[in-house]
Amino acid sequence: GGDVRSPRIMIEYCTGCRWGLRAGWMSQELLVTFGSKLGEVAVAPAEQSGQFNVWVDNELIFNRTSERRFPELKEVKQLIRDRIDPEYNLGHSER
Repeated sequence: GGDVRSPRIMIEYCTGCRWGLRAGWMSQELLVTFGSKLGEVAVAPAEQSGQFNVWVDNELIFNRTSERRFPELKEVKQLIRDRIDPEYNLGHSER
C-alpha cells in the first residue's frame, strides 16, 4: 500500500555533492541493524545544496550543516535506537 509506515527514517542528501552512495550505504546499514523495527527507510534528494540530514518520522536527528560534519554510522544508530526502542542492544555498534 501507499501508507507511510512508522518509524520512517529519511536520509536527505545533496545530489550536486554526489552524496547518494553515502546515503544509500547508510540506509542499508540501518536496515541490517534494525530490520523490522523500522517501518521504512527512505533516501531523498535534499531541497538545498550541501545538506545531509537524517530524520526519524518528523524529527530531524542529524543536520550536517549545523554539525559541520557527516554523522558517524554508530552515532546515527544510537540516535535512532534512543527514539524507537531505548532498550534495544546495538551489540558492537554500542562501544
